[in-house]
Amino acid sequence: MTDSNETPYFLGTVKAIFFENPENLYKIFTIKIKKTNTDWDAKDIVVTGSFGEISEEEEYRFEGRIIDHPKYGKQFQATSYQRSRPNGRKELINFFSSEEFPGIGKKKAEKIVDELGEDAIDKIIKDPHALDFLKLGAQKTQQIIEQISSNHQTEQALYQLNNYGFGPTLSARIYQKYGVQTLEKIQDDPYQLVLDVKGVGFKRADELARRLGITGDDPRRIKGALIQMTSSMINETGDTYVDGQDLIRRVMGVLRSNSTDDLSQKLVAGLRDLVKNGVLLVEDGNVYQKDMSDSEWSIAQSLKMITDTFKGVSWKEREMKKELKKIEKQFKVKYDDSQEKAIRQSLTHPIFLLTGGPGTGKTTIINAIVAAYAELNDMPLDPNSDDYAIALAAPTGRAAKHMGEATGLPAMTIHRLLGLTGTEDDEYAEPSLDCKLLIIDEMSMVDTKLFKVLISAVQPGTQIVLVGDRDQLPSVGPGQIFADLINSDVFPTTILKNIHRQDEDSTIIQLAHDINEGIIVDGIFQNKADRSFINCDSRNVPNVLSQIIAKSAERGFDIADVQVLAPMYRGQAGIDNLNFVIQNVVNPMKPKRKEVSMGNVKYRINDKVVYLVNTPEDNVFNGEIGKIVGIILAKENTDHVDQLVIDFDGNEVTLDRKDWTNISLAYCTSIHKSQGSEFEMVILPLVNEESRMLRRNLLYTAVTRAKRLLIMVGDRSAFERSIKDQSSERQTTLKQRIFTTFKIKVEETSDQSEEKPEQQAPIDYHLTMDMIMNNAINPMIGMENVTPKDFLEKK
Repeated sequence: MTDSNETPYFLGTVKAIFFENPENLYKIFTIKIKKTNTDWDAKDIVVTGSFGEISEEEEYRFEGRIIDHPKYGKQFQATSYQRSRPNGRKELINFFSSEEFPGIGKKKAEKIVDELGEDAIDKIIKDPHALDFLKLGAQKTQQIIEQISSNHQTEQALYQLNNYGFGPTLSARIYQKYGVQTLEKIQDDPYQLVLDVKGVGFKRADELARRLGITGDDPRRIKGALIQMTSSMINETGDTYVDGQDLIRRVMGVLRSNSTDDLSQKLVAGLRDLVKNGVLLVEDGNVYQKDMSDSEWSIAQSLKMITDTFKGVSWKEREMKKELKKIEKQFKVKYDDSQEKAIRQSLTHPIFLLTGGPGTGKTTIINAIVAAYAELNDMPLDPNSDDYAIALAAPTGRAAKHMGEATGLPAMTIHRLLGLTGTEDDEYAEPSLDCKLLIIDEMSMVDTKLFKVLISAVQPGTQIVLVGDRDQLPSVGPGQIFADLINSDVFPTTILKNIHRQDEDSTIIQLAHDINEGIIVDGIFQNKADRSFINCDSRNVPNVLSQIIAKSAERGFDIADVQVLAPMYRGQAGIDNLNFVIQNVVNPMKPKRKEVSMGNVKYRINDKVVYLVNTPEDNVFNGEIGKIVGIILAKENTDHVDQLVIDFDGNEVTLDRKDWTNISLAYCTSIHKSQGSEFEMVILPLVNEESRMLRRNLLYTAVTRAKRLLIMVGDRSAFERSIKDQSSERQTTLKQRIFTTFKIKVEETSDQSEEKPEQQAPIDYHLTMDMIMNNAINPMIGMENVTPKDFLEKK
């Protein structure tokens, strides 16, 4: 039995490595047991965890705990490990003559042991000249030293990271970032992890800092709080900057438990250092993450380059009219004035913006632009032709698929078009696009960083058409690119308002436009042929949805065509609970049926799931919805891991258990994730508990996802509140960057230019770069009436 105060360990030789993931260092292997302090009585055991270099036939000591996995049985979950040091002359000679040190051989290994003794390894680690006597040459000697040191440092780093409280996944991620300098880096400044390693927040770094003896008002802690709070505020609001005074107030709140009299001065000093080191940027009282500000400037400069390098076209009016008539005949349509204007502008300008609500003909115009461009440029509309130079893309897989079906031409996600991986490496990607006409659909979903990479990839002479609905929800990531480009008035824009696509029995499109105009009438809540409203509170939403789903199935609706959309994840009417409820209606567990679990979520064959990341190598992207078509248990495959086989519109992808965090049930999804998709039937629950989320663009986006049927469920007042509350625009500076880059002078309004009575100028508390760098800031900026007593009262 294991002593209760002693950590369970196994000492043994690695027999076979079943699985290893180079991205997170996770491995599964068996060891032949030499020694253990547990009551394990078998000769070997399966070991799992995140490790650096593990070699078969090598001996290691593993610490951790024995777990009883529901599928795999008992295994040892290692939290730390150490290569077992060879003992005695014979083991040391075998070690130095092993495959790890090619070219040494048994004779040289004997010389090393004879010269350095049984503590040869420690001597080599401490003294890089310890092997000079072998006269192997500088390069060979260095290789041996690096191999020994690397093994030692990796083991020590992962062991210490575990002691610091980081789990296997985060430990591996930290080590991959810093390598052999891991311990040195985090001991020097644990708050650097907040900036460098995804998944490490201020609280985790703060815990580590306390263990390392870093005080509450240490400059490193203050800078870590500034970095974390800037990031949190940007992600929370979608703005591309934060107000400087608000940032300082909120950081003071985070740090107040350890506040001192001069904390505010240290906070400003920390902000100055972060600006000096290029992490943050201050401009006109606003604080930016440096890369976000750089992205806005880069976008403006790329747009200017595209505009300046466009050579224009010389098509005659007669030629243009003839082509438009030909296209009308081809697609059996008649373009109205706004549509014809849009087509003309797209063909004669380097950058053209097209926006409009549902049914206004955006897809019709995309078809016309592609056909006219190809004809007027004498280009074959054959993607296999060497002369074909048109690229069509959208932010999500479903939107790209819809675009491709509507045009009959290849369309792909922006990530796939650019060759992006969906990982942190994309930040440094510099792709190049080889096309003459680029059309991007669903532009409202494109955030600042993605658009920066996209527009930077465009080559001189390319024409760009950006299409979307500016009234939908903005992107999940920071910025409002499409709205800013339209509102700048720098680029030709057509706003489509006339509704062209609406069946006689359809009222959904008109409802969407009424919502967008802020119109509230009783007719919204009256049942129509294609929509209905069911009044109930949040407690009754799950039961009501169960009945609707069951009835829809009886009437022949496949669950793939029915989508529940909700604003929030928590609560009775939240996404998590509704997924559980609907799953047990349409796909209940039955005897002898396979089922696997991931946390609190259970997965079964035929379950509807959504993919949450971008994986271009498998051709599956964030937001795509698929169906589980197979469950392979660990005991049924040679990899000894549970697997899910998921069909994404004909593309089957197999996910190992470690990748199940990349999916979730999709019977109910967020309204944000539904953008770029359309569903035969949409069920939309809104309740007053979600009041902070209820805005007009949220409701408008949800309603416009419904093709044939819309069922609204919940509190009438919640729907009315959504229509009334118009979302404020995000705070960005892309427009100003465009004005500056294009040298556009923004004229003062009459109100600004009128003379006003002379009065005492108010004190200007706005942060500026000069004030920060010259230490000319009131240390109590924005906190004129705050006293130490206020902080004590909040504790």
